[in-house]
Amino acid sequence: MAGILVAVFWAILVSFLAVVLVRLAQTLKATTALVADVTEQAVPLLADASATLRTAQTQLDKVDAIASDVQEVTSNASALSTTVASTFGGPLVKVAAFGYGVRQALGRRTAAEPEPDRRSSRRTVIVGRTVPSARGRKRNGRSSRGQKD
Repeated sequence: MAGILVAVFWAILVSFLAVVLVRLAQTLKATTALVADVTEQAVPLLADASATLRTAQTQLDKVDAIASDVQEVTSNASALSTTVASTFGGPLVKVAAFGYGVRQALGRRTAAEPEPDRRSSRRTVIVGRTVPSARGRKRNGRSSRGQKD
């Protein structure tokens, strides 16, 4: 009886291991198929990624060349503006200062001249009140302070 019991137990154990091995074989086949599919798709993707990286590197090289050209143009423009400022800046400032001095001198000269018409400095009496004369009123198309250009 013990031999039959051990034989039945042994048969159940072998059947269980056979089922497990069959399932493991199916899982390994599915995994192998999945890896093959991934490999088939990954190789073209890697080739495309490599081509894209090469294109990006080419574009970066072009951008680098453009940036260096822009830097050179910027330095040339800076040198040109410095040259123009040093060449024309000093004389232009001197001419502007001279013009300002001439205008100030002419302005002082016209302010120092007396007014030819003294009647405007009189005061008018109206009903017991004294009203000052209007200063700066235009007479004959001119201002009482002198002409301004």
